[in-house]
Amino acid sequence: MTDAHIPSSMDRTPDRATVDRELRSMIAEAARLDPAAVDRLPADTELFGPLIGLTSLAGVTLLGAVHTRFGVDVAALDLSLDSLQSIATLTDFVTEHVKHG
Repeated sequence: MTDAHIPSSMDRTPDRATVDRELRSMIAEAARLDPAAVDRLPADTELFGPLIGLTSLAGVTLLGAVHTRFGVDVAALDLSLDSLQSIATLTDFVTEHVKHG
């Protein structure tokens, strides 16, 4: 008897909406903010701006979570870290790199 492989969400490449939703949760956790509040923020909200207020330590925590969940090493792939400008830029970056490895 062989074990049938049951596809999971980890087997499929997540779409942009899924990446956005999961990143917002990670951002809330890293910045110690209410997840519902982060969910309501516009996509162009700056990660290190006053509404989220990500610190450098929280940024490192966020990057670790992104790497663990999506397998995307943002710091290695984006040396200037432009992708950390806003929720949208990070979502776009992760979505692009998770699809193309």
